[in-house]
Amino acid sequence: MTDTTLSRPKAGGTALPVLGTISVCHLLNDLIQSLLPAIYPILKGGFDLSFAQIGLLTLTYQITASLLQPIIGLATDRRPAPYSLTIGMGASLVGLVTLAFAPNYAALLIGATLLGFGSSVFHPEASRIARLASGGAHGLAQSLFQVGGNAGSALGPLLAAYIILPRGQESLSWFALAALGGMALLTGIGRWYARSDHARPARRGAAVRHPGLTRGQVNRALAVLMVLILSKYVYLACLTSYYTFFLMERFAMAPDSAQLCLFVFLAAVAAGTIIGGPVGDRIGRKTVIWISILGILPFTLLLPHVGLTATVALSAVIGLALASAFPAIIVYAQELMPGRVGMVSGLFFGLAFGIGGMAAAGLGVLADWKGIGFVFQACSVVPLLGLFAALLPNVSPHKDSCPP
Repeated sequence: MTDTTLSRPKAGGTALPVLGTISVCHLLNDLIQSLLPAIYPILKGGFDLSFAQIGLLTLTYQITASLLQPIIGLATDRRPAPYSLTIGMGASLVGLVTLAFAPNYAALLIGATLLGFGSSVFHPEASRIARLASGGAHGLAQSLFQVGGNAGSALGPLLAAYIILPRGQESLSWFALAALGGMALLTGIGRWYARSDHARPARRGAAVRHPGLTRGQVNRALAVLMVLILSKYVYLACLTSYYTFFLMERFAMAPDSAQLCLFVFLAAVAAGTIIGGPVGDRIGRKTVIWISILGILPFTLLLPHVGLTATVALSAVIGLALASAFPAIIVYAQELMPGRVGMVSGLFFGLAFGIGGMAAAGLGVLADWKGIGFVFQACSVVPLLGLFAALLPNVSPHKDSCPP
């Protein structure tokens, strides 16, 4: 990618080449991250790991990927680091190679830590780049950015099934080529960012929060958004982790047919991610958040009790609506704290990682205890938390909310 490919950022104009590039990099990043759980069968057999050790690998990755994101975001809010994205992808590359040639369990933990660190650097800074390149269409930019991650997360297990699992642990190193490609693209992005007027330390006295809101209002709104993220990712964890088991138990489906139904759901999630941002730009982000979370309640309540065709259709509607919430939530939170775009992005991406992982583990315990059908019935009421959206203040973008 050359300097002529990515034009200098212009006020009022959306830098589509930059948005496209950062979305592709998000795809590569999340593809690499998704390879770790995809190779658990190889690692378990090759190292004679217990399920507890597998769980510790996941916990190590999740903690690193979740907890560091807001810290790194806050640091780069204060002192932008245009080439930190390249460094983060480099950490993922080293983590990938470490996992590929790990001689023991300790090395596996180091590889998982490096993967988590790479992800924690990538998400807050890449979200900032998407906002900077948006030309004011912040929701559209977030949607384009996030759909790349969705695609990468979906591709990772598929590629692992066809490339890594048949060939063994060392073939994981082949994906270092994807990381190298990401580093090359992100170096071009860093060069573009370094030339912009925003790649400089924050001004002293610059607005940290929305000027129309008090500190208390901002804090309450952020707390409400965290509750809504909890609602969204608990229900998503239910479907992404256990939908195939639910279909096989309730309708006696074959595993391959159940996987096809899961693909329909994941495709709807990808579509919802694309739709949520630009719709929020048009009708308001609070409206999108309200509809996408509380609005799915009738569908989630029905899903455990209907036939197969209706179940697949309802899951698609739920995936489409629920996924549209995240771009709207991210941009709404960024508008609450325009001087802390990196920290806010890191906080909410970190929450999404953490809540999703913990919810999947907790629901698995519940499924062992009470059955998979009970899990779906219990989770069907989770969207009631969308009522908290009524407490969100009406936030309008202002001139200080555009810069990262």
